[in-house]
Amino acid sequence: MRRILEFLRPCAGRMGLGFVIKFIGTIGELWLPWILTYMINNVVPQGRLGLIFLWGGLMVFCSAVCVAANITANRMASAVARDTTRAVRHSLYERIAYLSCAQIDKVGIPSLISRLTTDTYNVHQMVGMIQRLGVRAPIMLVGGILMTLTLDVPSTLVLLATVPLIGVSVTYVSMKGIPLFQKLQASIDALVRIVRENITGARVIKALSRGDYEIERFGRQNKATSGNEVRANVVMGMGHPIMNVLLNAGMVAVILLGARRVNAGHMEPGTIVAFLSYFTIIAGAMMGLTRLFVIFSRSSASANRIAEILDMPADLTVAGEEAAESPWHVEFDDVCFSYNKRGSAVEHISFRLRRGESLGIIGATGSGKTTIINLLMRFYDADSGAVRINGRDVRTIDEETLHTMFGVAFQSDAVFSDTVRENITLGRDIAQAEIDRAVENAQADFISTLEDGQQAHLNAQGTNLSGGQRQRLLIARALAGNPDILILDDSSSALDYRTDANLRLALQKNYGGVTSILIASRVSSIAHCTQIIVMDEGRVIGQGTHEELLKTCPVYADIARTQMGGGLSA
Repeated sequence: MRRILEFLRPCAGRMGLGFVIKFIGTIGELWLPWILTYMINNVVPQGRLGLIFLWGGLMVFCSAVCVAANITANRMASAVARDTTRAVRHSLYERIAYLSCAQIDKVGIPSLISRLTTDTYNVHQMVGMIQRLGVRAPIMLVGGILMTLTLDVPSTLVLLATVPLIGVSVTYVSMKGIPLFQKLQASIDALVRIVRENITGARVIKALSRGDYEIERFGRQNKATSGNEVRANVVMGMGHPIMNVLLNAGMVAVILLGARRVNAGHMEPGTIVAFLSYFTIIAGAMMGLTRLFVIFSRSSASANRIAEILDMPADLTVAGEEAAESPWHVEFDDVCFSYNKRGSAVEHISFRLRRGESLGIIGATGSGKTTIINLLMRFYDADSGAVRINGRDVRTIDEETLHTMFGVAFQSDAVFSDTVRENITLGRDIAQAEIDRAVENAQADFISTLEDGQQAHLNAQGTNLSGGQRQRLLIARALAGNPDILILDDSSSALDYRTDANLRLALQKNYGGVTSILIASRVSSIAHCTQIIVMDEGRVIGQGTHEELLKTCPVYADIARTQMGGGLSA
């Protein structure tokens, strides 16, 4: 909740003005029953019509002031809630964008989506409600009690006897409700995860006829989420009937006591009317406070989840270290890494590349090929060993400088719902000539056949492109920024052999000074590389040129023989 208050600080002036306006409107509401009581007890018995109209006009004026003040204050409260939530959502999104891959893995993408949507909405409700009910209800409660004290002290004491009981019940219910709402938000995270998986994997689900299974899986989680919500709302809903019972019991006691005091001549009939009005006001204020506690309980859980992300420290800090003279452009020195710190993803990886050289990586699925790329780009830090670029440990290079060195194309990389050109540039300031050059070398000539060329609009994830077209678009994106290091992570798997060969020739001819790292499942895609490493279960089982590996690495030779019918010359 402390972090939310920081976002409210810039709106303190507007909130203060809104509180003042709300205070004026609320005070006006408190005076209406008192004016009515005065008219019944003092003005009406005189029988002077003009005086009745005068006091009636005063009630109309107070009512108009109340309506205008409340509407104005509520509009200001809504504006503050809107601006605060927008700032919270922007800061949360910005923080998520800079989370490390390890932190994203720890929290989970569905949870991040839920915090950015559901949790910020809950905060929006809380900020708006605090400015409305949070000001009005306490003033109505305290003011109503003070006004009744001016009318009749004994009846007021009967009324006050219910307040401590109500306060205890509301506090107890709120303490029980907050943990339940935290559990509910965790259930929503799981529900979002299932929905996200079903939407992104819709084609696989349809192809394997797993629709019924996924519907059942969603139904189970939806039922669990609904159950958690029902339990939380039932607990929080207990406050309303408890309060109604106590308030109605107090009202009955006040009426009985008032009737006896009127008969005894200690109280006038108009005072009973005023007491009932003030009792209604006090009851409404207590109900408003209960509603506020419900919203606060839910929102405090959401605020804590938001603060958890905002306060998450950067785990990939930049260490100060001078670059050492080195002939190597890219260097892995006995690198070991584990994603969960229990089982190793890669072990004792070592290789060196000079500027302009190329490295091919091949191996079975899950052998650690992509992990090497993740460590080179410092998506994760190595557990031991060192990863260096130009003799400088990647942990000493700031993130922006490091990532601008790379041009990367992953096999399942993102294609955004935007034009072809924007999908290539991704907001980078790249000249049209460089874009055209990248498109040509990536063999993405299909772009010129589209109706609007580079201005053609693509669907999210490139669903209006074929697999090969999508991969060539991603390669063009990687080449467009003239990178120092080009990484193609199995990004030519959907290309036919001829297109793949033309791509390799274009890279050799036009990007000779770029250090390349190619991950591939086909020997033909990496046979030309200066150096090739063969991965198996996180270890290097073969390292050398294509010809050397055909002789020294049985696994590589077997792959080449299976794919090419007996080997391939560089």
